[in-house]
Amino acid sequence: MSGGHEPAGSDLLYGIDDIPPPAESVVLGLQHYLTMFGSTVAIPLIMAEHLGIQDDPEKLGWLIGTMFFVSGIATLLQSTFGNRLPIIQGGTFSFLTPAITICGMAGLADQGFEVKMQHIQGAVIIGGVAQMAIGYSGLIGKLLRFVGPVTIAPTIALIGLALYPFGAPEAGRHWGIGGLTIGLIILFSQLLRKKHRAFELFPILLGMGGAWLTAIVLTQAGVFPEGHPAHCSFDKVAVAEWIRIPMPFQWGMPVFSLAAIVGMMAGVIASIVESVGDYFACARLAGAPVPSPKIISRGIGTEGLGGLIAGVFGTGNGTTSYSENIGAIGLTRVGSRRVVQVGAAIMIVLGVTAKFGALFTTIPQPVVGGMYCTLFGMIVAVGLSNLQLIDMNAPRNLFIIGFSFFMGLSVPQYMNANPLEVAEGAHWAMAMLADIGNTLGKTGMAVGATIALILDNTVPGTAKERGLEGWGANAAQDDAPSGATTSAESASKNEEE
Repeated sequence: MSGGHEPAGSDLLYGIDDIPPPAESVVLGLQHYLTMFGSTVAIPLIMAEHLGIQDDPEKLGWLIGTMFFVSGIATLLQSTFGNRLPIIQGGTFSFLTPAITICGMAGLADQGFEVKMQHIQGAVIIGGVAQMAIGYSGLIGKLLRFVGPVTIAPTIALIGLALYPFGAPEAGRHWGIGGLTIGLIILFSQLLRKKHRAFELFPILLGMGGAWLTAIVLTQAGVFPEGHPAHCSFDKVAVAEWIRIPMPFQWGMPVFSLAAIVGMMAGVIASIVESVGDYFACARLAGAPVPSPKIISRGIGTEGLGGLIAGVFGTGNGTTSYSENIGAIGLTRVGSRRVVQVGAAIMIVLGVTAKFGALFTTIPQPVVGGMYCTLFGMIVAVGLSNLQLIDMNAPRNLFIIGFSFFMGLSVPQYMNANPLEVAEGAHWAMAMLADIGNTLGKTGMAVGATIALILDNTVPGTAKERGLEGWGANAAQDDAPSGATTSAESASKNEEE
């Protein structure tokens, strides 16, 4: 190792400032790419029907490539100039509902792909600018004085719990392959990790690769015919281009519709709430201090910059921090910032190499679902680990945490079944407010975080009960970067760099 030190008592193989050998960095970076691949590809696939390109593989492929290209740029910006945590940036599910709503707006529902994308682009660009203002102004950092472990624990845990629909249901499309993925990742990351260095560093890559290879062999042997959930077809690879470089405003100039912009702000708010929780989870797993308000403000502002770039290039989405890649840090025990930066470079290269990107679309969904089962559970556990700082015998803490968890899981179920609606012909502002309410109400971590934040700051409790004493002892200095894992001296050096 070089370039840094692991925190005292840490079990990390590489700490946040450590620089693994180049070959290891490349493979570990590729592992991050594979980890975020499923979620990144899922977003344009979900949007395809609403954009009218479900039967146009060429445009769909271009959209996927653009998302990876922008994700790489945003990750480099975040890990180098933003919060400097080893955190992957990519498309966000928080923007899906607003984007789908925009596609169905009056006057747009019957329009073509480019027209719909131009309206989404305009909304994403303004949303990115608004997020930059919220972050870089320091507003979000000032609000964090009211946030402690009682709020952070359910927020982080609900990030993982809210993703349960993408776990067993996807792996269960074929439990043979999905279960093999889960079993291999557990085998490499938990049971064999002390047997060989490769098992410690690449458990996700080995687990997914082993299951993927098995699916390919069984497909070639005729066991998984076309249409089977675990079938691996390489038809998309054969017809894909070799190189296609995404260009700014490639779908046309953006259209700035007020109704679309207001609706998109719901996604921005939900994304900010989720990302703040992700920063705490990532810092904890990477061995960095608790992020300071300035670091979080800089991170949120940089995510807004990533959203602005996503709007300019036309991904049909914004950018946010990826929970599954934080889970990968927990499993691999590699919290190196350099690895994430190498992963970002891989995203950019593969984002313009259309044929290589098409290769990874052949990964069967049961393999991706199996990976989710192992990674999202890690996020839940990281959230719960924050509870060690509070007094779990205090009735106020037990109530707040239990109520926040329950409502964070229950309210989205209610909102999905009973979305807010407005009468036909109602003022557009009422419709947009309903969209905002629906988006936030369907976001479990936003519900849980709001309830925990309000109750923790209104229900009487001592600083010791609330865990604020331990929280403050672990907090980073306001002017120290997240990469400070040793001393204040090291922190100042990193900040200057």
